[in-house]
Amino acid sequence: MFWKIRPRTWRNRAEPIRKLVRLMFGLFLCSAGLLSALHSRLGASPWDTFQVGLASRTGLSLGRVSQIVGAAIILIDIAIGQVPGRGTVLNMYFVGYFIDLIERHSLIPDVQSLFGRIGMLLCGIFLVSWGTFLYISAGWGAGPRDSLMLGLSRLFSTEVWKARTVLEVCVATAGLVLGAKLGVGTVMLAVLVGPGVQIAYRIGGVDPATITHRSLVDDWRALIALSKKSSRTERLPG
Repeated sequence: MFWKIRPRTWRNRAEPIRKLVRLMFGLFLCSAGLLSALHSRLGASPWDTFQVGLASRTGLSLGRVSQIVGAAIILIDIAIGQVPGRGTVLNMYFVGYFIDLIERHSLIPDVQSLFGRIGMLLCGIFLVSWGTFLYISAGWGAGPRDSLMLGLSRLFSTEVWKARTVLEVCVATAGLVLGAKLGVGTVMLAVLVGPGVQIAYRIGGVDPATITHRSLVDDWRALIALSKKSSRTERLPG
């Protein structure tokens, strides 16, 4: 009997590790994809356009600005009723961390030819799409910006794509005011990443509607339940 139970227990304990690896690899791909688009010099994503503008005005690295903006967005998410998950917090910190790490070691080449730059942009869209698929499919919560989009959609009773469009137009415009440049890549990233993520779901054989996300509140309740269970066990006689 013991040998039948043990593998199942091991698989249950290993599942969080697999999810963490999946999520972290997805965040790394997102960072690499965003930088690939940025290095193509054909236009960064709407959010990165805003963050590049902030970085140029503050003197902070792009990764650090991404972390600060992500933290501010999480506070807004909470204010409008979107409870973050572990993945939300990890996304906020590690996307910025990986951006600075990749830049520090010059892992993304600077390509001069137009065809090479177009290739970099398309590569960026591909990496961001698969990275988004990997970290969302871990089920630990959407990223801060995606949570904001979902929260605004619910708050104003509108469709998600409308909330996303308005949000990205606003941040891209803010980036332009701050001195960043828009380009065809900005439009392509805004338009093509969504379908790219959907294709990744189909190839990966995952239905996004079946993914159940755990929030930090769920984690807290599970911790309290575990603590109560441990207390009852300790009080049992001999």
